[in-house]
Amino acid sequence: MANCAHCGDEIIGDPFFCSGCGYNYCLRHKEPENHDCSVVRDSTSFQQTSTTTQTFSQSPQVAPISQEQLHQQPATTGPVRGTTDGTYTWYRQESQIPVDAFDPDSGIKFKGILLPHKSELFHFIIGVSLIFIIGILTFYPNLINTGYEWAIFMLAVFYATAFLFHEFGHRQVALHFGLQTKFRLLTFGMILTVSGLVFGLYSLISGGLGFPSLALPGAVVVLGLSKIDRTTGLCKAAGPIVNLVYGTILFIISFIIPTYPLNQLIGVAASLNFMLGTFNMIPIGILDGQNIWKWNKKIYIALAGSLLILLIITYALVYAPIATNPYIS
Repeated sequence: MANCAHCGDEIIGDPFFCSGCGYNYCLRHKEPENHDCSVVRDSTSFQQTSTTTQTFSQSPQVAPISQEQLHQQPATTGPVRGTTDGTYTWYRQESQIPVDAFDPDSGIKFKGILLPHKSELFHFIIGVSLIFIIGILTFYPNLINTGYEWAIFMLAVFYATAFLFHEFGHRQVALHFGLQTKFRLLTFGMILTVSGLVFGLYSLISGGLGFPSLALPGAVVVLGLSKIDRTTGLCKAAGPIVNLVYGTILFIISFIIPTYPLNQLIGVAASLNFMLGTFNMIPIGILDGQNIWKWNKKIYIALAGSLLILLIITYALVYAPIATNPYIS
């Protein structure tokens, strides 16, 4: 069966061929205006100019170039239409794809990414530091003046590592498949994160309860995922799987350690991983769950179900009444 050149979904029935760009589309995207056919004409005229500039229309984690196209010369010199992961499309000429798209001299412009040509270490330090600060603001109201102030920093570290390990999961699997990938700060994500910081400060000043703020300062950008297949699915599933494994290990450790409240705090850390993994499994927008669902629904159900069940169990045990709380002897 053929796949739609716009959304990547398998075409049910006969495909609709567009004479304007020469690609097959599903019923939803058969009309030229529904698959941005005009952009192909724009790219044709763009190719004829003496100066060419590549542009990424970037949203978190995936840019659609096939892995083979990063290393091979094209069979034709005409413009080639990029496929999409459901959130954006990139139009390019194969001959202009650089070996290292992240190099400052590559000529690539990354939209939606802050300081795109800064080092990956710089982006990681900024992103993890912001998550750590939000973690402090989140747990400060509940632990201050309890005699366990040290736990504020402990939980903030676990909060930051849950995010860090999640992104490293995406990154390392992409590298395993030989794809270009780096962690990058996102413009919209930084706005969301700063909003989380403001909310945390407001909760701290007002004396309200602290809850984990929604924050996404950055994400791993992967170049080379051009369709919904095993490579895309595994790259996307890697982050939630890391949270599942990391959270499970912490959950087990929380019952091995006999000392209260250290055991309960590690249980809270486990729940943070399950919460992050469950959130990313929501099958909408730029979240991991969307492409995992399209790739393999059985794996999606197993992974999302495991994270959700463990999240419910950890919350039920960690916040159980004193009389029935397993962490309080």
